[in-house]
Amino acid sequence: METCSIYNCIGCTILILPPCFSPALCLLNPLQTAERQILVGICAMTKKSNSKAMTQILERLCMFDYINVVIFPEETILEEPVESWPLCDCLISFHSKGFPLDKAVEYAKLRNPLLINDLNMQYFIQDRREVYRILQEEGIDLPRYAVLNRDPSKPDECNLVECEDHVEVNGEVFPKPFVEKPVCAEDHNVYIYYPTSAGGGSQRLFRKIGSRSSVYSPESNVRKTGAYIYEEFMPTDGTDVKVYTVGPDYAHAEARKSPALDGKVERDSEGKEIRYPVMLSAMEKLVARKVCLAFKVTYSLQGSTVTYTIVSFLVNLVMRELAPLFHIPWSIPLEAEDIPIVPTTSGTMMELRCVIAIIRHGDRTPKQKMKMEVRHPLFFELFEKCGGYKSGKLKLKKPKQLQEVLDIARLLLVELEQHDDCEIEEKKSKLEQLKTVLEMYGHFSGINRKVQMTYLPHGQPKASSEEEDSEREGPSLLLVLKWGGELTPAGRVQAEELGRAFRCMYPGGQGSLGCESPIDCGDYAGFPGCGLLRLHSTYRHDLKIYASDEGRVQMTAAAFAKGLLALEGELTPILVQMVKSANMNGLLDSDSDSLTDCQQKVKARLHEIMQKNQEFTEHDYHKLAPTQSPSLVNSMKLIENPVHTCDKVYTLIQSLTSQIRKRLENPKSADLQLYHSETLELMLQRWSKLERDFRMKSGRYDISKIPDIYDCVKYDKQHNASLGLEDTLELFRLSRALADIVIPQEYGLSKAEKLDIAQAFCVPLMKKIQLDLQRTHEDEAVNKLHPLYSRGVMSPGRHVRTRLYFTSESHVHSLLSVFRYGGLLDEVKDQQWKQAMDYLSAVSELNYMTQIVIMLYEDNNKDPSSEERFHVELHFSPGVKGCEEEENVPMGFGFRPASSENEEKQTNQGSLEDLSQDQTDQALPLTEPICSQKRSPMVRSRKTGSMELFSMPAVKRFSVSFARHPTNGFEGCSMVPSIYPLETLHNSLSLKQVDEFLNTVCESSTLSTLFDSQSQTSLYSPQQPLSSSGSETSLRPPSRPLWRKSLHAHAPYRGRPPVEPPPWEEINPVVSQLSHIAQI
Repeated sequence: METCSIYNCIGCTILILPPCFSPALCLLNPLQTAERQILVGICAMTKKSNSKAMTQILERLCMFDYINVVIFPEETILEEPVESWPLCDCLISFHSKGFPLDKAVEYAKLRNPLLINDLNMQYFIQDRREVYRILQEEGIDLPRYAVLNRDPSKPDECNLVECEDHVEVNGEVFPKPFVEKPVCAEDHNVYIYYPTSAGGGSQRLFRKIGSRSSVYSPESNVRKTGAYIYEEFMPTDGTDVKVYTVGPDYAHAEARKSPALDGKVERDSEGKEIRYPVMLSAMEKLVARKVCLAFKVTYSLQGSTVTYTIVSFLVNLVMRELAPLFHIPWSIPLEAEDIPIVPTTSGTMMELRCVIAIIRHGDRTPKQKMKMEVRHPLFFELFEKCGGYKSGKLKLKKPKQLQEVLDIARLLLVELEQHDDCEIEEKKSKLEQLKTVLEMYGHFSGINRKVQMTYLPHGQPKASSEEEDSEREGPSLLLVLKWGGELTPAGRVQAEELGRAFRCMYPGGQGSLGCESPIDCGDYAGFPGCGLLRLHSTYRHDLKIYASDEGRVQMTAAAFAKGLLALEGELTPILVQMVKSANMNGLLDSDSDSLTDCQQKVKARLHEIMQKNQEFTEHDYHKLAPTQSPSLVNSMKLIENPVHTCDKVYTLIQSLTSQIRKRLENPKSADLQLYHSETLELMLQRWSKLERDFRMKSGRYDISKIPDIYDCVKYDKQHNASLGLEDTLELFRLSRALADIVIPQEYGLSKAEKLDIAQAFCVPLMKKIQLDLQRTHEDEAVNKLHPLYSRGVMSPGRHVRTRLYFTSESHVHSLLSVFRYGGLLDEVKDQQWKQAMDYLSAVSELNYMTQIVIMLYEDNNKDPSSEERFHVELHFSPGVKGCEEEENVPMGFGFRPASSENEEKQTNQGSLEDLSQDQTDQALPLTEPICSQKRSPMVRSRKTGSMELFSMPAVKRFSVSFARHPTNGFEGCSMVPSIYPLETLHNSLSLKQVDEFLNTVCESSTLSTLFDSQSQTSLYSPQQPLSSSGSETSLRPPSRPLWRKSLHAHAPYRGRPPVEPPPWEEINPVVSQLSHIAQI
């Protein structure tokens, strides 16, 4: 007689029962042990019960006490009566092909176990028509569809009219592309039909066979037999997202390559389909919850990667129902980092409520630009065709659009060659450059190149006297061709590593805090940032990532998200799923070619001063550096005579291009590959262009080219140093000194000008930041966990809101100017702010990955109406470090240092720990970065990890230790510069203070009036709203101060309509009123 096999594993028993099992054998199972065990039965076909996912489930179930598992043999399921099936307290059963669902239902009625999945609902799941009906009844959105039953008894459901590019099903018209699905859910032969304009034919999907999941067919006619559902095709940008649930309160999402794309299944080295974990939006989580409840399917994770966190959810569901019945001592464990609390500098514990970060993109290839005035009718036709006359501006990035520009350039060049006397006003050299750039790489990509056109009703005025001829009459178009500026591999590493380090700023992120076992923190146990990652497994973290429309900015955001959320795989799926386009009235984008009046005046004065062939005088110092910024003064002292310095720079560029030409003449160097697949020829092209453009025909220098020169030499010094080109270091030193003046001063010379120019760039962003801080405390039900389903969560009403804004240098400069000169604090009265301003004045460059971080905390011990209830901290990092020895590296005072005025205060008795015993964070020894840094004028006492400590009397620090994932010195990528750690600018601001400041600067008709009037009126005096956009006033936050309506820990649930658009709705940048920003 066969006996059952019993495997004991860490307090759990798995029983594999023989086919001839009888109930009498139950006397031998662990149910008779002294301590009552819960027996979980697995009733499914062998293919399901022995699958990799189920094996992982069983292995992880063995980690929990009080649970044993019994697997029903397939022979018993198919051949034995249900009375002979094994006994169990809890049943997990899945329907699949050949499974006797009727018998499973009969067994459930006989034994009455706890059902993880409702068995009767599995009848409906087998029919897509029933699935759609249930979804509609539950109010879950579906694509428009119609059912073709082909049932003679229902003639009104059998009407099909097929045309070339559409079908009509029972009166509903579906233009191609549309989807045709069999009504039987077990039939995976789903067809997608394409319109003739796209080539026609159909894509035929099927259950995966080897490395194929679909094939293309030239057949364009629909199937003529069988019942089908026809529905609208929903494009997904080549990505398919599968959502798995464990009960209504846990959802796990994985993205994969869409099977409708090319039919090839991407597999890893082990043969498993490649999938990418992604985060769901609040709306998507709500839909997942509704689906789970509608179909009464508690567990649906057969195909996903099983983690400890997922299994612990499953165990908690079982124990919550059965432990009281069997008198088993069990309570759902609370995570150590469940409430996001942190120690403050004043010795109290506060709850983290909001993190806002504005971050510049990572390392990129040199940006290049060419301007030309065009008047040919073909350019005007293209401008009109693409809708340029609506706004007077046009941006062309799509391959088809760029191809049309290239075709025009080719046509005009042919005419110029064939007819020397033809009336083509465009310069031949400009047309040749336009053609050459657009033909690069052999294909188009909007990330690599773009063309901008601006309508000039009276033509382009002469910029200088050396321009030929007189000003032409009539309208023209200013065509600006931009290329380069792609995110480099080094930039991707920078962003990903910074994202990983950024994770550690959240509570529970300093090492393995709160993760004492794998069950506590899942797969992330024991490494930094588990606190943030735990927030993502619940409904208590509201994350949104925004990026401007520049490719390098979007890819930086995707790489940062990958590091922040411990995601895997390529950046493209992450970009599609997680990064939102924020092209909304200048939120993160700006037209750098359209200067304001103030910018034009500033630029003219800057060029005038920099064109003087004499040493800087005291008057020049006053005009060029009225703020007396040390970084500017030091650069001016180094330059002495700007024209002589430009002469040296021009000579060094000539030397550089000469050296590159000699290398090209050497056969050994002809095929030399430089960094990021650049060739010596391409390198010579960009330096030759700078040589031509920097020195104009008049002999004067074009100061606007200085940033480009510095950009190029910095890139080559960092990435192409192996070439060993002479005088590169001297060119770098001189061009950096010039750039340290030109770049920041283009955003204003005086404080008033800096504020005025900042208004043109970042008022929409400041309004959005203000709303982010306000809405953190509103009871938006769609973003919160329902209290009825929050058992095991210490603070279900609490949320941490994270908003990440990735943008370019202009927005970072402008936002920093507002904080520095807008009157947030008085330097005379606030010593910490004065130290912060001195530090910022010493920063010469806002390099790649520059960060401005705002963190909001709530002190629950304070009265809700008190200004002390909410606490704001402002942090800053100038980004990556250079690869050169810097003699004057500016240093701040560390991340979250304690205020000196708090030293005399006693530790708050309500704190969770005695902060007087705090020790400075200790990090593991790190490999020194490749570029050593010289001592700063502000001496540091010691350095631990990436957080550096200063010689400050009696200062406690609450810093972050990046022991395993440092930001200073990227392992395995030695050529990537390190990143300066965050420095705290101020850590004792109130929310009211920040809110009134932002309200004032956003509503000022001209920000510069703040600076002019500060000596006469209060900073917070009422100002007129902006008149440039009528919709901007709708962004004004609620009039009732939020510090007077604090949200309590267990706020009641209110079924309010969602404030966010569904994730499948694409935001139209053309109709992007600022009022919509309040909802995102």
